[in-house]
Amino acid sequence: MMTGSGSSAVAGGLARHVPVLVHRAIEWLNVRDGGLYIDATFGAGGFSRAILATPGARVIGVDRDQSAIARGADLVEQAQGRLELVEDRFSSLQSVVGQDAGAAVDGVVFDVGVSSMQLDEADRGFSFRLDGPLDMRMGSDGPTASDVIAHGGERDLAAIIAILGEEHHARSIARAIVRVRQERVIDTTRALAELIARAAPPRPAAIHPATRTFQALRIFVNDELGELANGLAAAEHVLKPAGRLVVISFHSLEDRIVKNFLLERSRAPASSRHRPLTPAPPPTFQVLTRRPETPDETEIAANPRARSAKLRAAERTGAQARIADVESLLPRLPSLDAIVRGRP
Repeated sequence: MMTGSGSSAVAGGLARHVPVLVHRAIEWLNVRDGGLYIDATFGAGGFSRAILATPGARVIGVDRDQSAIARGADLVEQAQGRLELVEDRFSSLQSVVGQDAGAAVDGVVFDVGVSSMQLDEADRGFSFRLDGPLDMRMGSDGPTASDVIAHGGERDLAAIIAILGEEHHARSIARAIVRVRQERVIDTTRALAELIARAAPPRPAAIHPATRTFQALRIFVNDELGELANGLAAAEHVLKPAGRLVVISFHSLEDRIVKNFLLERSRAPASSRHRPLTPAPPPTFQVLTRRPETPDETEIAANPRARSAKLRAAERTGAQARIADVESLLPRLPSLDAIVRGRP
């Protein structure tokens, strides 16, 4: 997630946005001359700029958002061969780096969630603050949020909103959606936000009743939790021994996935008494942050969206990467494909 504007000593001068906790992230990455780093959520290029401030450091920037890649063209030119941009999902890090390269990366940074730029673009449909089509896709393919609203059953919609939005009034909102869509199409951010405002009780202060539902739909449409879990597993495969992994998350479910992944990978599972001869795999990561780091008051004051940010860091060991089995890290949710295509 991005915030405010600021300057960088890296080629290009002013950066359009500065990532939350960027200085702490760069410190944990331990960036060095000649190192290769992956900015797995390129966005406005804030992390890439900070990494490139170290002479000789090279960056592969990855983003599934085509517009983010396009906006990074100037930075690629300014970096003079030290920055490569790839339009892809970060769960595909192994193919981005190249299978032949193996464990070739010195550091990977994830800045998970939606960026300020995406929220500020009405035609992307991420925010109800600006009326626009109910899209919410970070990429350019796949079902939209309006598809989910149009085809999801009441039970499935309630589950999505309750689990991913942690919304206490999920059932009432889902019931209202199903009722209203029988009368008219719900395909704009304003239409959905007004519907939710009528279905859910008012919130304290300035919190709009639709906030949690919009968050839930965005996470669901983009499979953000699945992408994160698989991205972490992919990072395990591409990092060198002593390579660093840094993850900044903004949602409790995201942070839980990162925490549990690192906990699982930083300890050797006990051998089963039923299979005493089976060797337990050694740890693949050493956790560097005993507790997640959070923004200070100055950063929060400059950008209120930074309030929920948490940073976790770990260092890759020399152990062989484990098979990417991440299902245990994810909550049980309806299938996006099943909802849109009406499959059982």
